[in-house]
Amino acid sequence: MSDAATLILIDDPDASAAAAEALFQAVAAALRPALPGTARIEHVGATAIPGCLTKGDLDIAVRIPADDFEACRAVLAARYLGNAGSVRTADFAAFADEAVEPPLGIQLVAIGTAFDVFTRFRDRLRDEPALLAAYNALKLRHAGTAMADYRTAKDAFVADVLRSGTS
Repeated sequence: MSDAATLILIDDPDASAAAAEALFQAVAAALRPALPGTARIEHVGATAIPGCLTKGDLDIAVRIPADDFEACRAVLAARYLGNAGSVRTADFAAFADEAVEPPLGIQLVAIGTAFDVFTRFRDRLRDEPALLAAYNALKLRHAGTAMADYRTAKDAFVADVLRSGTS
């Protein structure tokens, strides 16, 4: 995904979530037959969390057993550009498609590894209104400010949420 200079939140998060869900369904349907049967394709990120403020993009996590990671990475690399702004490891790779609407990010992660946090974070925010409210407040505080500052604050928030619970 491109790294915009400032955090800009969508005025209508419900419409954005609906557009993201429609794209998720289309992408998941296209990927399922191409990926190993062990792949778990999950809608994650703000548009997957009712009531969450969003930049309006779609984030997908593809969770895969470590033994199938390279085969899955090859399939995704043939279809999408690597996300140049993201880390890449032996068990994590990120891909992006800015040409679709909404913009798409795909995080490929081996199940049970350090980066396998996307669904846990999503589920905590879905299940705990106070955490969602705190996350939305963080986004509002950073709206219109430097994206780098927002990402730093978001990373700390995500780490705190994941340390504080077992979901």
